Amino acid sequence: MVDNVTDAPRLRSIRRMTLLFVLPGLIGLLISAGMSTWYLEELPRVPVPAEMRMTPRSVEGFVVYETPEEHRTFTAIEHASTAFFVVGIGLGLVYLRRWGVAYALSAKDDEYAQDAP
Repeated sequence: MVDNVTDAPRLRSIRRMTLLFVLPGLIGLLISAGMSTWYLEELPRVPVPAEMRMTPRSVEGFVVYETPEEHRTFTAIEHASTAFFVVGIGLGLVYLRRWGVAYALSAKDDEYAQDAP
């Protein structure tokens, strides 16, 4: 049995994978929020066919019009970062569960356990 429960190789790899998914997902969500703020400030609120800005997007209750390429880019960033973040949170929950089980198994007998009702 490992003396330091948090140093078990399997737990370290799960913790590392959690960080590898959560951090890029969080950064992607922040980039997505910045892009939507920029879209709200800079993009037109009416379609502009000359610039191919015909694709509507609702940003905080306002409709702005973007090009199909901008739409694909923003949607890809938004969906990928959300997926990374959710997978990272799931791995984090698995890590916490395994760490709790490993910690409980490595615990010494409680000297006050026999006095409990």
